[in-house]
Amino acid sequence: MNTESTHVLPPNGKPKWLKVKLPIGQKYTELRGLVDKYKLNTICTSGSCPNMGECWGEGTATFMILGNICTRSCGFCGVKTGRPEDVDWDEPEKVARSIKIMKIKHAVITSVDRDDLKDMGSIIWLETVEAIRRMNPETTLETLIPDFQGIHRHIDRIVEANPEVVSHNMETVRRLTREVRIQAKYDRSLEVLKYLKDQGIRRTKSGIMLGLGETEEEVIETMRDLRNVNVDIVTLGQYLQPTKKHLPVKEFITPEQFEKYERIGKEMGFRHVESGALVRSSYHAEKHIL
Repeated sequence: MNTESTHVLPPNGKPKWLKVKLPIGQKYTELRGLVDKYKLNTICTSGSCPNMGECWGEGTATFMILGNICTRSCGFCGVKTGRPEDVDWDEPEKVARSIKIMKIKHAVITSVDRDDLKDMGSIIWLETVEAIRRMNPETTLETLIPDFQGIHRHIDRIVEANPEVVSHNMETVRRLTREVRIQAKYDRSLEVLKYLKDQGIRRTKSGIMLGLGETEEEVIETMRDLRNVNVDIVTLGQYLQPTKKHLPVKEFITPEQFEKYERIGKEMGFRHVESGALVRSSYHAEKHIL
């Protein structure tokens, strides 16, 4: 098996396949107007996601709860690290109201890590899903959760909420985990995904960023590890450096290599494989409930 990474480092910045089209369309324009008017907080806008236009056109949006300061300092992530603000107990209602105003058909909820809280934020997680269900009974849900340090009583609140899809990202291969996800553990993340499935969650999902120096063999090993704990959906996308302080991009993965990973993933038995340079965790999320 080829253990060399398939990559391109062009002399003048990003390769052409990473060029993003400006979002257009009536649905996008309407949602953009609502977000601005009501000061709604979506990861789509704050993270400048390249797929915002496409996702919003499909009626999908991603919301981040529990503030915008994380207790962890992952080498890839653009979210601020530090001492988070107090929990806003009105946040579940605010998020549910935002989804109603935007007429979102499929909502993805994510959060910062809150290792500073006794419940690690899991109570707000449960209350947010319940508030969305109450106010938006037709909206389907994906929760992109932290690892809650692998503590089952916190994960059980996600199980109780029972969203259509529960996602937890591996982010990278085993060898690079300590460097990329400083306070996380590869096997703990796998255990979280296994526990969710064992507790009856219908669809589990995980994502991997490429271009951090991993080899093809390591990517395939990570995909195999995910299948071994019965993960249904996997996303693979290109890592892009948020600031100069973050880990550098070691390589730009070619479209052909992403297609190869998609083929391999489907052969492994994943229900859905999203593999491409601009793929992010929530890409085509509305299709993953099918």
